[in-house]
Amino acid sequence: MTNPLAALLQQIMDVESVSGNERALADLVEARLAPLGHLRLHRDGDCVVARTELGRAERVVIAGHLDTVPLLDNLPSRYVVDPAGDYVWGRGACDMKGGVAVMLALAAELTEPNRDITWILYDHEEVEAARNGLGRLARHRPDLIEADFAVLMEPTSARIEGGCQGTIRVELHTEGVAAHSARAWMGHNAIHDLAPALATLADYASEEIEVDRLVYREGLNAVGVTGGVATNMIPPAAVLTVNYRYAPDKTPEEALARLGVWFPGYRLEVTDVSPAARPGLDLPLAQEFVAAIGEQASPKYGWTDVARFSALGVPAVNYGPGDPSYAHRADEFCPVADLDRCADGLRRWLTSH
Repeated sequence: MTNPLAALLQQIMDVESVSGNERALADLVEARLAPLGHLRLHRDGDCVVARTELGRAERVVIAGHLDTVPLLDNLPSRYVVDPAGDYVWGRGACDMKGGVAVMLALAAELTEPNRDITWILYDHEEVEAARNGLGRLARHRPDLIEADFAVLMEPTSARIEGGCQGTIRVELHTEGVAAHSARAWMGHNAIHDLAPALATLADYASEEIEVDRLVYREGLNAVGVTGGVATNMIPPAAVLTVNYRYAPDKTPEEALARLGVWFPGYRLEVTDVSPAARPGLDLPLAQEFVAAIGEQASPKYGWTDVARFSALGVPAVNYGPGDPSYAHRADEFCPVADLDRCADGLRRWLTSH
């Protein structure tokens, strides 16, 4: 195996960094970047920031997270020779140490980029938003995140994915009256009261909404139901959890208002909400990025930290190696060809004149 990006990826992967255990990998990243004279380093916990300061007219952020979800007997990494294309197998190969490997290689290589670059390698992305290292950096050092454009190296199969969907989870609560199930008429069944909401969900047809020339497909689904005390009791309470994935034409408040229209008469309790991000592909910098990569963008299904950049006024896209459908799986892998394509695309964008 001679591909340098694949070798670097394996080195990064074999430093286990499940969320909360990123310190060793952050130290390795800092040690690789510290000797590079064209970069100025900053450390915030287990978030490492490296910046060029060349006085260019524009600054871009290229960001990726260091942590992974828990292991499923998929470390150490393996390099697999395959007639269909070699790949690196193991936890983090796809989500998203492939992107981190590309970042580290280019951070060392690009000493005179056409734009100033801020490389951000952060912790705690795979856990609750309150612990997210990018969010912490925005609170502690917002000046380090300021930029004209950002690229988040989440896996996209080396294609451009613009913006992201927003997500909101709500609990629909119903209240009944407990009774013996042999005398059901003496009580009131809270689970049965969920029937209208379940019918709404079953009848829902996914909406397709165009935003900045990208078509996002929304989703409305039941993701959990709880209720009941014993198998011989009428349940006095029930909860239905609903997840709405909404297009970036809406704010979280507008998404919640739609849920109220879909589920009138229910008490809704918001348990999680993350804003969507518009693609921003009409901006000149975004158009230059698309032209340099050499392909058209598609919409991002799911939520990523591009929404954090968008909330800070920094338009952002997703672009990274690895098929996102393999993220978090036991058989997670990253094609070597994706590593090379991403590195080549970013190199063209950051060196062309």
